[in-house]
Amino acid sequence: MGGQIILSHGSDSGPDATKVSVLAAFAETLGWGTQRPDYREDDARGHAGSVDPRLARLTAAIDALDRPPVLVGSSMGSFVSGLASLQRPVAGLFLLATPSEIPGYRQAFDLRPGVPALLYHGWQDDICPPEGVLAFAQRKRLPLVVVDDDHRLSASVDHIVGQFRLFLESVAASA
Repeated sequence: MGGQIILSHGSDSGPDATKVSVLAAFAETLGWGTQRPDYREDDARGHAGSVDPRLARLTAAIDALDRPPVLVGSSMGSFVSGLASLQRPVAGLFLLATPSEIPGYRQAFDLRPGVPALLYHGWQDDICPPEGVLAFAQRKRLPLVVVDDDHRLSASVDHIVGQFRLFLESVAASA
């Protein structure tokens, strides 16, 4: 296995957040290179105001690579990763606690058709209610794992890592 992975943290978080840190460390044991952009300066602009600066930072990171990366995101990081896939080629999208929209932002969540993707969400998510991602996954016919957890998905980290392993194996096999 191998390749590059860019992991994007959520709002009010940072590049050392639990989920992106655990997933980065796990991917590195499988031979993947990882990077975790720091969006905290962008996040100071508020939710809607942070999307475009985050998107610029993420697309610049993609442009610096020699081949399309897998994008991993949590919450706002998921939202921006999906939008980045509309602008740049990516090898896959592994998205956690994805908001279907950001209030005040001009565009709803979307992603490039045909890109391998897996959505992972909590039934008890009160920040990004599951109805939005359920409707999106149904409309796009995307795989969606929904677990009995909240927005932070803290009780599901081991299960997320297992799903991530399967996802990376699938992406590597299709490369």
